[in-house]
Amino acid sequence: MTTGLGRLNSVRRSERETSLCGNRNISLLRSDPFDVVAVIMASFSGDETAPFFGFLGAAAALVFSCMGAAYGTAKSGVGVASMGVMRPELVMKSIVPVVMAGVLGIYGLIIAVIISTGINPKAKSYYLFDGYAHLSSGLACGLAGLSAGMAIGIVGDAGVRANAQQPKLFVGMILILIFAEALALYGLIVGIILSSRAGQSRAD
Repeated sequence: MTTGLGRLNSVRRSERETSLCGNRNISLLRSDPFDVVAVIMASFSGDETAPFFGFLGAAAALVFSCMGAAYGTAKSGVGVASMGVMRPELVMKSIVPVVMAGVLGIYGLIIAVIISTGINPKAKSYYLFDGYAHLSSGLACGLAGLSAGMAIGIVGDAGVRANAQQPKLFVGMILILIFAEALALYGLIVGIILSSRAGQSRAD
């Protein structure tokens, strides 16, 4: 009984090895695994994994940007809530950091949509060059949005508290927030440029 099962397993294993070779009719020996590796590497160009890097770039753009937006909203929101206890009339005026932090998520959404719509291997060949271009585009926008969100959150928290005690600091706080927001805008611009480079590696 055991011998019969062993023969059956060996027959199934040989059939899988033969189907792995396709139409090349290459016989693979179990005693030499390097033949299997050689056949697989001969049919593998690396471009099969390109969509993985492209989708990873789209996810990175949205995730990191939303992380920055969430941190900036939460950090500055805590400051607004604490300030509103003593000066409730300044709450709407101090909501600017929360709005500027929320915009960061939109930057990541834009890049994620651009990247995801550019990945369609059935309509057009998608190479590793394209995947790396989309990955770098997503990381540039996402990490820039994350850093901008951290800056907006810290400045917004301290700024709204200080503005409640000294109204003359409002203009200075807005200028600091604008320059912090510009960091994410730089990442958005570079991300768009990098994503536009996809598809230019070779002529189809």
